[in-house]
Amino acid sequence: MSTHEPQPDLCGLAPVTGPDPRVLILGSFPSVLSLAHREYYGNPKNRFWAVMEQILGVPSDLPYTERMSALTQNGIALWDVVARCERPGSADSRIKNPVPNDIAGFFREHPTLRLVALNGGTAGRLYHKLAEVPGLAAVTLPSTSPAYAAMGLEEKIRRWRQGLTGHGACVP
Repeated sequence: MSTHEPQPDLCGLAPVTGPDPRVLILGSFPSVLSLAHREYYGNPKNRFWAVMEQILGVPSDLPYTERMSALTQNGIALWDVVARCERPGSADSRIKNPVPNDIAGFFREHPTLRLVALNGGTAGRLYHKLAEVPGLAAVTLPSTSPAYAAMGLEEKIRRWRQGLTGHGACVP
């Protein structure tokens, strides 16, 4: 594909939440596999579900709907910073013309939120540039993406556990 051809305009996934979320985990934008499956962290190589298994005891081999139910029962909501963008492939570095989700609106609808947990540096940068909610605590955690192999799973789990238990979020 030449650089002069239009890139695909992609739309992300809807937020997944329960009635009283305390933590909103934001990725940057779903991978090609996640979009195809219409599931958050749908790439089996992404370590998100392995991290959640260790922190919350949610078996990563449960069907997707059961994993999502367990997250929402633990006060966790999932969404992405970017609602729409142009991006060939799955690499965050190739995101162009990002349009943010209405994170402030989500917060107004869910005043129980205490923390925004950003899954990786790109999600952190995009959130602070495009969608930051003043007064809502935010922490950038190590990316669970298979593209971020510089940190091992055990260290990612440790940092995620530390990040999610702070800020009054009360995640176990």
